[in-house]
Amino acid sequence: MHENDFPTDRLPGDRWSADRLPGDRSPTDRLLTDHVLEDRFLADRFLADLFETHRGRLRAVAYRMLGSLAEADDAVQETWLRLHRSDTGDVANLGGWLTTVVGRVCLDMLRTRASRGERPLDVRVPDPVVSGPDGPDPEHQALLADSVGLALLVVLETLGPAERLAFVLHDMFAVPFDEIAPMVGRTPAAARQLASRARRRVRGTETAPDADLARQREVVDAFLAAARDGDFDALVAVLDPDVVLRADAGAGTGGTAGGSGEVRGARSVAGRALLFRRASALDPLPVLVNGAAGIVSVLDGRAVAVLGFTVARGKVVEIDILADPERLRLLDPATLEN
Repeated sequence: MHENDFPTDRLPGDRWSADRLPGDRSPTDRLLTDHVLEDRFLADRFLADLFETHRGRLRAVAYRMLGSLAEADDAVQETWLRLHRSDTGDVANLGGWLTTVVGRVCLDMLRTRASRGERPLDVRVPDPVVSGPDGPDPEHQALLADSVGLALLVVLETLGPAERLAFVLHDMFAVPFDEIAPMVGRTPAAARQLASRARRRVRGTETAPDADLARQREVVDAFLAAARDGDFDALVAVLDPDVVLRADAGAGTGGTAGGSGEVRGARSVAGRALLFRRASALDPLPVLVNGAAGIVSVLDGRAVAVLGFTVARGKVVEIDILADPERLRLLDPATLEN
């Protein structure tokens, strides 16, 4: 948190502001008001430092709620603004208070999406957390606690705002239903039912990859080699019979072979994967995508696609592809190389 990040309209609990102080002040008045402002600055600095100790958790909550890194940052910033404007003197558990505030902010953002019809008609792949093959940096590690894979985020995208909030806050961050209930305008029992429905949806979808990262990489490399060689049978062999491939190429691309859409079944996905053969100019860069084996497809030093693989029982059970140029423009492949 930098000084420029502080809200500048008013210091918390302070009726004074430098541009509103009287012009004609006696030396005593000036000494007193300067002391008040200094105390307020120190209090603000202390509050900012305290907020920083919770930032990682808040960003993790927002990322799971929104599936967007940029929106997660916006939600965290709004939480800071609300903290700055609030009297938290009687708050016994600031971390819990901040978690519920960021949850409310995210719930409002999800409802705004729905009311504006912002949910895309085609498949939407959430923002992946991409790191080098040696593992995520500390900032990304906080985001990925509890093994939040890309496949799980895809399932969360299918939940309604209230279900998503109840599941994320309770099952992932241990927020009691008594605190979730007023956020969604339900009783605690009804909030529990929201989380239960979401839990059944999550459990009904394969989201947990094999724990052996080296084995994951072997399977992904076998997939890439078969696609590059045009070996249809080898592709089918490495894919789970019920494999799902989701591709998000951005708004307006439609469900064409090279655009957005969803494909199911080993033979159908193998046929789609043969498109990689035509993209021989692309350089696959091995990376971790939400902590699992994946690749970034690179062309002329630019990232043109991120592929996240879910490998379970030695087979590829899900492939999630983000190829939206707008969302990939800030991803620099050079920062991901060994």
